[in-house]
Amino acid sequence: MHNRDIIVIGGSAGASAPLKDILGRLPADLPAAVFIVLHIPAHGIGILSTVASAAGKLPVRQAASGMVIENGHVYLAAPDHHLMIHDGHIMLGRGPRENLVRPAIDPLFRSAALHYGPRVIGVVLSGLLSDGAAGLNAVKRCGGIALVQDPQDAISDEMPLRALETTTVDLCIPGARLGDVLSDLVRERAGAMLPIPPEIALEVKIAAGDRIGSDTLTDVADPAPLTCPACGGVLSELKASYPLRFRCQVGHAYTADALAKDQEGRVDEALRVALRIIEERAELVHRMALDGRQSGRAAVAEMYERRAVEYREYADMIRRVMLQSLDPKPPARKEP
Repeated sequence: MHNRDIIVIGGSAGASAPLKDILGRLPADLPAAVFIVLHIPAHGIGILSTVASAAGKLPVRQAASGMVIENGHVYLAAPDHHLMIHDGHIMLGRGPRENLVRPAIDPLFRSAALHYGPRVIGVVLSGLLSDGAAGLNAVKRCGGIALVQDPQDAISDEMPLRALETTTVDLCIPGARLGDVLSDLVRERAGAMLPIPPEIALEVKIAAGDRIGSDTLTDVADPAPLTCPACGGVLSELKASYPLRFRCQVGHAYTADALAKDQEGRVDEALRVALRIIEERAELVHRMALDGRQSGRAAVAEMYERRAVEYREYADMIRRVMLQSLDPKPPARKEP
């Protein structure tokens, strides 16, 4: 029987403070290995030294493919690679981005759930959108323990909230308490292995970089009338997925809120382009109207003046829509 010797931690905006608290409270003889994914840019620097200074008693290493997993060590995801674990070793994947990022939290959590099942403790910290929610659900489905930073304690509460909505977590506590709780949980015996849902194994292969075809995807997803923002391919809705998620045939993956956030930015960009074109059109027909007046063509001038007024009205309409999208009205409260 194994103890719970695999700790996987994911965070984004606002995760530095609770992560520092966690690592600072873990003992030097920790009978477990710790794996961390933070959303970092492809060429991010300095994050390794930051985490290492917070860890104190535990050595921190940037993950590399083939690295042997050792208890009492902290492994940090490398920029632009998904961090995964398998058979006592670390594996870095260059599979498609998930929720617009690589490294993403979900691939780490899924790989841990797939290969270590009840030995896994998953932790979701502060962050935006919902990366980590699906992965924590996979940890729980495979018999692991699910912990979430209390949203009221998080600088960015979206990731903790999405995790709580998706999974019946074992503990939801402030970041300052997570380190002590983990120190106790790793000394507990893990339960028996549970059957692994096939979609979890498939998504681990995708993150590793394995090719995904339409035939494979149809086993776990249904086509949806939506377009992948990254490659323009058709998205499919994953059948047994919590939260609501989509993948394209290339493998790009999105939770519904990440997809909506990307679409929001594209809509705003399209509106700005449309506004520029219409304003330029209004200016052009205005000049054509002036030219008609100067050349004595009154009827032509009046026609272009009417068009200039119409185009400016269209421009004002688009401008109002843009302002409303930036400052949407809150939903109306129902009277009791």
